[in-house]
Amino acid sequence: MHVHLSEYDERWPSWFERIRHALPEGLVAEHVGSTSVPRLLAKPIVDVDVVIESADSVAGVLALLGAAGWAHEGDGGIPGREAFESRPDLPPHHLYRVVRGSAPHRDHTDLRDHLRASTEDAVRYSDVKRSLAHLLPHDRAAYTEGKAAIVSELLSRSRERG
Repeated sequence: MHVHLSEYDERWPSWFERIRHALPEGLVAEHVGSTSVPRLLAKPIVDVDVVIESADSVAGVLALLGAAGWAHEGDGGIPGREAFESRPDLPPHHLYRVVRGSAPHRDHTDLRDHLRASTEDAVRYSDVKRSLAHLLPHDRAAYTEGKAAIVSELLSRSRERG
């Protein structure tokens, strides 16, 4: 799949809703990532956190998601987060299983909430992403690494404001 950056698309919230409605009944989903922030430059791929209350229910949730057509991909190097392959019958997405309040969950929601609240920081983040966009077609790891400093700064600012 060719990956690129796009200006905010008003369809992204409805894409999230389609994905959310395809999840097994009883699972809680949150729209996270850049497509969840109006006005933010983003890859047109919706990030979805399936949020569980306790690590005790991980196995059951993995089985539910598997039965619903999502293939488990492991943690992708991020302990506490499980990734799933995008279902081809739904809009492009990344699906993650996280435990409420865990570091991966807090990182996703704290960054989203901060960028929604701070237009200035959303513009700064978009500018960094735009400057790295040339890396996306051939080196997504370098693109992600290039954003690491601003993501860390924005998470710190978010948590300082508490």
